[in-house]
Formats: sequence, structure tokens, C-alpha cells
Amino acid sequence: MHRLFPPLIFGLAGITVLVSLGVWQLQRLNWKQTVLADIDARIIAEPVAVPAMPDPVADRYLPVVVGGRLGTPFIRILASRKRIGAGYRIISPLHMAGRIILVDRGFIKLVDALPPATDQLVTITGNLHWPDEVDSYTPAPDYDKNIWFARDVTAMAAALNTEPVLVVIRASSSAPTEISPMPVDTKSITNNHLQYALTWISLAVIWLCMTIFFMIRMKPKIES
Repeated sequence: MHRLFPPLIFGLAGITVLVSLGVWQLQRLNWKQTVLADIDARIIAEPVAVPAMPDPVADRYLPVVVGGRLGTPFIRILASRKRIGAGYRIISPLHMAGRIILVDRGFIKLVDALPPATDQLVTITGNLHWPDEVDSYTPAPDYDKNIWFARDVTAMAAALNTEPVLVVIRASSSAPTEISPMPVDTKSITNNHLQYALTWISLAVIWLCMTIFFMIRMKPKIES
């Protein structure tokens, strides 16, 4: 019987490790849900003025209200929406008193032309955001066609000569009907911890079945 102990110990050790990983992922799931709930609450909080020197970490998702005049030129970011298809996010400069910042005005279809900017004073409610959309696979912007493939706040600010501050519109006092706001939310934040937990637990069950099967196969050989 002592020949059964090594595979039994090996099987139990593997099951313990896999179950531990599953439990850890469940703990991570609880943590992530708490973080997302905090972000959701922060997004819809009472808007404030844009800080003089906003911090990309501490002030991310901060709800703000700003007033100024939308300027030109603008930037088109290739994007898509469910049940609508491909289009562009429109990024424009907003001229405020003593400063210029970026505004993500929302989504427009590929076939639609951008309405001309007016000289009216607009009031915008939205959220500060520094999207993490650029990686090593992101193509460089097509400057000739004015098509960008991700929102890079620093690069967009340099192109439009603004501060590296982006407000994503939730509502505007003079929003053209052709442009649909795409407000900040938590849908784009990945939360796959439940799937990971189920994967580890499933592997633990498979490991257990394989251990039992192996022990049963070994027993007749030992008895003979």
C-alpha cells in the first residue's frame, strides 16, 4: 500500500494548489467589485470645477462642469458602437478662461460630417479621464486623414496645443444631434476574476478525478 502514498500526496498537493488559486480569484473578484462600485459612485457624484493641476491618478473619473468655446481643429478617433457600427470619437479643444483643455464630444458615424463649430459659449458636464488605450500594437495616427486609433491624452494635447486634460462629455448645453455622447463608465474595465475562479476550480475537480482514476488503476497491480 505504501506505493499509493506518493501519487496520493501528489494528487492532494495539486488539488490544494488549484483550489487555493480559485479561492484567491474569488477574493480578487470581491475586491474588483468593490473598486468598480467606488468608481461608479465617483462618476455620478456632484460635478466640480476642473482642478488647476489635475492628477491623472487621483482625479481620474472626477465629475466636472466646464464652460468655454469649442475650437478647431479637432481629432477623429476610430471607434465603434453596438448596433451602430464604425465611426469616430470627436476630440476638440475647449477654450476656457485662461486655459485650453481637451473635450471628448462623443461618437459620430463614418458617413456623417462633423457639424461646424459655433462661437457660442457652451457648458459641459462630464468626467476627467486619462484612457489607457495605447500599447505596442496601436498604429500611429494617420495625420493626413486625421484618423487616430486610440485616445492618447498627451499626444492629443500636443497636436491641439492644449493641456493634457481630457473631459469626456456626459451632457452639453449645445450638443449637436449628430454627435452622441459616450460618457465614462466601468463597462470597459475588465473583470474576469469569476471566470478565472471557475477555471481553477474546474481544474481541481479534473485533477481529483484523475487522481482517483490513477489510484484505482494502481490498486490491482499492487494487490497482484
